[in-house]
Amino acid sequence: MDTNRTRLSHPYAIICVVSICLLLTSLVSGGQDIVRIQIDTKALTLKVIQSDREMLTFSNIAIGRYGTATASDKRRGDKKTPLGHFAIAWITSETSFHRFFGFYYPNKEYAERAFQAGRLDQKTWNNIRRAFALGHLPPQDTVLGGNLGIHGLGEGDKTIHEQYNWTSGCVALTNEQTDRLNDWIRIGTPVEIR
Repeated sequence: MDTNRTRLSHPYAIICVVSICLLLTSLVSGGQDIVRIQIDTKALTLKVIQSDREMLTFSNIAIGRYGTATASDKRRGDKKTPLGHFAIAWITSETSFHRFFGFYYPNKEYAERAFQAGRLDQKTWNNIRRAFALGHLPPQDTVLGGNLGIHGLGEGDKTIHEQYNWTSGCVALTNEQTDRLNDWIRIGTPVEIR
């Protein structure tokens, strides 16, 4: 048996190698290419930030119909936008919402809190941890919900979007805003919702 091959195939070894590569890339580029998304659920804004500079700001975004939820109280179907730190897991224009930037959700914090509170069973907790260790999307059908992200309106009513928080937990922009955001966002882009 080739022990070197075995060590590199271990999930933690792979994560370490990827992390070192990302760190070196960041150091070589001087951090110039680091882009993150910051969503303010009180001001209803979404900001694109690159190396601590605001590059783009969208106002009048919409969030979940019933506001926000923390890791302690988020439930599937509650129509609340989760607060915390996430990352972009997938990007598609094959959606009725024009564009969809899906989150790695539930994240580790949400899953751990639910497990400790007895709301998430051991098998699901293990599946979520395994998904993160392998860099995969965590299960989307848990008690914490899933398929959350940033999306456009599609054929939705722009007037309703301008007047109400209407989503099932996602963050909504206009179609034009998602087109502009698409130029900045990539798989792995960090997203902070506060």
